[in-house]
Amino acid sequence: MPTLVKQLRGLGGCTRPVRLDGHRTERAVDTRTGEIGRVLHRLDSSTLPAGHLLVRCNNRRASRCTACAEVYRRDTFHLITAGLRGGKGTPDAVTRHPKVFATFTAPGFGPVHNRPTDRRGTVRPCRCGRLHDTEDAALGSPLDPSTYDYEGAVLWNAHAGMLWRRFSIYLRREIAKRAGLTQREFPDFARVSFAKVAEFQKRGAVHFHAVIRIDGPEGGTDEPPSWATTDLLADAIASATAKAAVLGPVIDGRAHTFVFGRQLDVRPIRSADFDGPAELTERAVASYIAKYATKGAEATTGALDRPLKFLAELAQLDLTDHARQLVRTAWALGARKDLEHLRLRAWAHMLGFRGHFSTKTRRYSTTLGALRDARADWRRAQAPTLVDDETDTTLVISHWVFAGTGLSAAEAWLSASVAPAPGTEGEPTT
Repeated sequence: MPTLVKQLRGLGGCTRPVRLDGHRTERAVDTRTGEIGRVLHRLDSSTLPAGHLLVRCNNRRASRCTACAEVYRRDTFHLITAGLRGGKGTPDAVTRHPKVFATFTAPGFGPVHNRPTDRRGTVRPCRCGRLHDTEDAALGSPLDPSTYDYEGAVLWNAHAGMLWRRFSIYLRREIAKRAGLTQREFPDFARVSFAKVAEFQKRGAVHFHAVIRIDGPEGGTDEPPSWATTDLLADAIASATAKAAVLGPVIDGRAHTFVFGRQLDVRPIRSADFDGPAELTERAVASYIAKYATKGAEATTGALDRPLKFLAELAQLDLTDHARQLVRTAWALGARKDLEHLRLRAWAHMLGFRGHFSTKTRRYSTTLGALRDARADWRRAQAPTLVDDETDTTLVISHWVFAGTGLSAAEAWLSASVAPAPGTEGEPTT
């Protein structure tokens, strides 16, 4: 039993690990002669207490695996924070770069139940006449489902990623115009860096939260030009958002064009060493973005958290009527030949959205992969080495095949009763 406990502790709390069959052998190699020497370590899945090698699922969705989603959330927090105040290979000088936190919404597809507020922040009754509670299941659902544009809502989600790319192109053009530069000259003077996450609103439409920063031409390691200010950046974002548009398909004689909604929120991010009021702190921004990095459509709409194989599966699922209709619309549109490139049936559980939930430009800060590698390196450093000759290196021969997912009932009970081992995130357990 103690060996099984050790193996389960190494999962770090993961409840849906991947089970692998196979083996791994490490042998010493003399770098001077190339001779393959003794076996340093051998691992065979059949000798492990669980009968398999257990590897963390690393699923970012909190609805699928709370432990792995928490690791993803913390990694996203550090990734965002590094681009705001430096660290993890990003210079501290980024603190002084102009940067804002912007929220981009979807347009309206019909009136929905909501909690409108006045200028003082006082909540007013909905159009239906009711004063909805924050947990009211009716929030986000259409006032009149028969007139709600479900087709437009699903297709907007499907084109949201393309619309963001179009916006990012216009943003660089707008900044260059305000700086008196041509589009060709702009990369020689400045660079736009950003990190964003997607979030589903109650009505099932995607919107984006983004940290947007102006750097010098080499990115975060380079000081931005003197003309780059927060006000210039905010003004350019507003103009680029208004101009960004994507032409969509023509369905039954109806032409679709996709744009962002009228509600655009752009707020400066202030650092601790800045003078004046702190409109929005770096830590608050990083925490806010990281929170939504682990949520999908299921977090706000009650929809699915995995792909559908058959539409008939909907009958067995506890969904809101609104979410069910969005999924049905995506499934029906997915049957059209002229829309097959959108793969709407494969993404019906995401209400048509097929983009990445978390993205960033290359030079914004570190990467999630680098953070995972750092954890793996730390764990390997804690393990005793069996190579005692400075001229030796290690030859690794391994072969693994998929054997299933999840824990048995007994393993799940035991795993829930033991504390995760420190430093086990993202690593296989033996």
